[in-house]
Amino acid sequence: MTAAGTPIAVVTGASSGIGAATARQLAAAGYRVVLTARRKDRVEALAAEINEAGHQATAYPLDVTDRAAVDEFATAFRTLAVLVNNAGGALGADPVATGDPDDWRRMYEVNVIGALNVTQALLPALTASGDGTVVVVSSTAGHATYEGGAGYVAAKNGARVLAETLRLEIVGTPVRVIEIAPGMVKTEEFATTRFRGDTDKAAKVYAGVPEPLTADDVADTITWACTRPPHVNIDLLVVRPRAQASNTKVHREL
Repeated sequence: MTAAGTPIAVVTGASSGIGAATARQLAAAGYRVVLTARRKDRVEALAAEINEAGHQATAYPLDVTDRAAVDEFATAFRTLAVLVNNAGGALGADPVATGDPDDWRRMYEVNVIGALNVTQALLPALTASGDGTVVVVSSTAGHATYEGGAGYVAAKNGARVLAETLRLEIVGTPVRVIEIAPGMVKTEEFATTRFRGDTDKAAKVYAGVPEPLTADDVADTITWACTRPPHVNIDLLVVRPRAQASNTKVHREL
């Protein structure tokens, strides 16, 4: 998975939403993108789309919580320019008193341990590039809690702390660490997955909100941060729609 003269970017969770949009935009910016996600058909279709558009993409089905599979994946890279840790998601919106521990465990495994697995496995290749970038897509949930969100908030806090601590630990190496924390983003799957396919509940999340963020909006911020000059590190970029002042203050036109 090397291409002489072409920087390579790995995007996890690239089968839909922010991950897919980021893959498209990084490819358009001149990277050869490697698309990873569990859904083989999705990443292969996206890679074909990107290649047909005249850019460069490779699909690699991968579960980021499977450490052995991640380590095998990492052997394909001698150098790597960008890693976008995007795989994640939310499950449920129950209060602490009745939350399902299995949901909490799954969210932590994907959002935190998955990012840890891929970052650890690819850090040598990022360092060997002489100009590596690690992006952690966290959430405003990792910066302020809200009722019914404790499990997801805890997981995204873990992702946030991973980014902050890694930046401290590798300072002086040619790798920068960027955290992108999106607020309300309306994608085709996030809320529907959170509510286990209940499209009515999912629709209520965005009801009346004028122009929530799109996956492309977030992908644009990720691509912008990755394409800054090498000495410029965007430690943290919080991006919300104008209608959202905080996790619990949202303007709705109902």
